[in-house]
Amino acid sequence: MPVDFTAFYRETFAPVWRVLSRLGVRPAELDDAAQNVYLTAHRRLGEFRGQSTLKTWVLGIAVRVASDMRRTRQRKPEHPLDETVPDAARTPLEAASQAEALALVARIVESFPEERRDVFVLAEFEELTAPEIADSLGVNVNTVYSRLRLARRDFEAALEAHDTGRGAP
Repeated sequence: MPVDFTAFYRETFAPVWRVLSRLGVRPAELDDAAQNVYLTAHRRLGEFRGQSTLKTWVLGIAVRVASDMRRTRQRKPEHPLDETVPDAARTPLEAASQAEALALVARIVESFPEERRDVFVLAEFEELTAPEIADSLGVNVNTVYSRLRLARRDFEAALEAHDTGRGAP
């Protein structure tokens, strides 16, 4: 099955970028991570058998690249500069509130075991179905449902703990 790689790249770049950033790839590392995803996809395109969609296949690659980058970061911790630029359309209070909420969600998701984090991000942020997630990650669909149920439970518990002041990640 011949694939127009340029069209494939255009169609999948935005979800790949989002998955990488939501799975803990730092903003300064996103370009390199995305490049690694597409280099891997290009190199392995001949292995693609059409058992899933190209999108779920490349998102599976993105999950593995993000995982590799997190492991590398754990071995060699850094202290990167904050590269965020304030949005002039929002008030400082709105910007601070949104940043705080996003940071809380990121801390909660980062606290999950890797298997749950991957499933949660693909389901909740990328809105993939359980069968698509199973294809992306190479696991059984029932495993996806189980991990997603546990991740959602953990997310709700962490939000509740935060809201009641009992502490959260």
